[in-house]
Amino acid sequence: MSVGARTPPGWDCHAHVFDAEAAAVPGHYAAPERPLAMLEAVAARHAISHIVLVQPSVYATDNSVMLSALRANPGLHRGVVVIDAGVTDAELRDMHELGVRGVRFNMVSPVGNGADMLDSLAPRLRDIGWHVQWYVAPEHLASVAALQARHRLVFVLDHVAGLTPAAARDPGSWSSLERVAGAGGWVKLSAWYRLGAVAPYVDLDDVVARAYRLFGSHCVFGSDWPHTWFLSEKSDTRPPEYGDLLHALDRALGDDATRVLRENPTRLYA
Repeated sequence: MSVGARTPPGWDCHAHVFDAEAAAVPGHYAAPERPLAMLEAVAARHAISHIVLVQPSVYATDNSVMLSALRANPGLHRGVVVIDAGVTDAELRDMHELGVRGVRFNMVSPVGNGADMLDSLAPRLRDIGWHVQWYVAPEHLASVAALQARHRLVFVLDHVAGLTPAAARDPGSWSSLERVAGAGGWVKLSAWYRLGAVAPYVDLDDVVARAYRLFGSHCVFGSDWPHTWFLSEKSDTRPPEYGDLLHALDRALGDDATRVLRENPTRLYA
């Protein structure tokens, strides 16, 4: 995709920062040293200057590493946190001022968090205008669609909703996604290596294109940098270069990739 002089800057809507000295939950992967400055430098080489920092599962509800990164460049980036039911309204307001715009539930990671407290949190999330982000497998999509209908919050699905090429052949998965999309939900075109594909990810072209046809202006891109999948015991391969997923996005969506990178995110994260 070409980037002209007047083209608005791009957004990476799913990335992480790590401090190797920060306390982490054991049993998943060892958190590397990956500060915001390193991420900004990598993204800038691809004309991306806005980043949505997502709380990684290894830090549980201690969002301090991410919040410190948001503080370092006020107003430029956004955040998605993991919280518990004890969070105060003052804490929510403080995080909002720093750029936080959503909370995350992770039902895939071995050290993730379930959605048991969503009932009690939903009114407060609605009042502050935050969305709910989900890292789920395809078998969770029907439950997610039901929760969205019940709580009337904006839902955002990580990583192409977990649709591997095999899972994408299940009509039930798409039926649930249609419900999420119809109720104003969003999907992140991100972390394709988590979906049973390897670079250059051609096997996912049809899945990504179909997800885009369904969600349209409610699609955003995420790199999943620094690609923690490759830090786990599940992988013995090298992580992709930052541009690999951008090239795959361009191939799958053509001219529409620019909209996903530069226009759509401003509505979700403004």
